[in-house]
Amino acid sequence: MGQRMGNGPAVRQAVEYDLVELVRLRALLFENLGGHFFHPAAADDDWLDALAVVLKEQLTADAVRILVVDGDDDGDRGLAACGIATVEQRLPGPHLRNGRIGHVIGVVTDPAYRRRGHSRSIMRGLLDWLREREVARVDLYASAEGEPLYRELGFTNHPDPALYRRP
Repeated sequence: MGQRMGNGPAVRQAVEYDLVELVRLRALLFENLGGHFFHPAAADDDWLDALAVVLKEQLTADAVRILVVDGDDDGDRGLAACGIATVEQRLPGPHLRNGRIGHVIGVVTDPAYRRRGHSRSIMRGLLDWLREREVARVDLYASAEGEPLYRELGFTNHPDPALYRRP
């Protein structure tokens, strides 16, 4: 049974039984983000199989927490929402004393269940878990729709300039 975060929906840790729904919600996330970077036109669905394998491994990993909200009371309607947090150990520095960084990735709510506090409850659960692991900073990428919630939870503009390169 899930744990309620205040008056919000019951949040629970994902289990292997949830894999199909976790893959579905993760795919939905990329469809909603749109754009060529997140949803390239030339892409096929082979990445979904790889995603299922990695998610199965991460369900029991010490450095990963996957939280979900069930679609209804009896769980027959799949998952309403999910969110993932990871902890990465980097080298300590003056701005990152213990070198531990938390990452929140893939917070997504099925369109049929939006505006009910699911993302907020999942985020609170993930932030509590990251706090217990004494992360020095929590990073995330926010969609335009999700940004107000993250700012309300204390997230601000990132101080690091970010670049990326595909090998």
